[in-house]
Amino acid sequence: AAPFLCLSGFIAFFFRDPERFPPTDSRYLVSPGDGKVVFVGAVQDNPSLVQVSIFLSIFDVHINRSPLTAMVENIQYMPGSYFPAYKDIAGRRNERNEVTLVDGGFKVIVRQIAGVVARRIICTVSENDRVKRGERFGLIQFGSRMEVLLPSSVKLCVQIGDRVRGGESVIAERL
Repeated sequence: AAPFLCLSGFIAFFFRDPERFPPTDSRYLVSPGDGKVVFVGAVQDNPSLVQVSIFLSIFDVHINRSPLTAMVENIQYMPGSYFPAYKDIAGRRNERNEVTLVDGGFKVIVRQIAGVVARRIICTVSENDRVKRGERFGLIQFGSRMEVLLPSSVKLCVQIGDRVRGGESVIAERL
């Protein structure tokens, strides 16, 4: 019975969903998930975008949150591989879901990326839905990666190695 009790405790811990409180200033874009920032910089094939990549270990909260108040313009699912989510190749080759958010002329793409253990991506929003900054929009189960693609006009507020909290930690500022 002890192994089943431990497994049940871990699953309850993994699927926790703490309340989060985004900053009140609408210029701030918040992290879409809890974890460690593993990449910050220009998007290789599109110099008009910058990217923030966050690795979510099995010990992080895996609820995904909107970085800004916006309308869901597009959702695109892409099947793929299951490389370790902390590796750069995961963002290009792994199974993923891209959610495009638009606020006026300001566009942000949030990628939910599966990892080695994570084999299920859940997205609870649909095209034309409105989401608020910090609002829950999905879940990636058991270790994963989040990527946020932003216009290069933003001021980035994180660096590699930073720990961020979904819905609360500021990752960029709209100028």
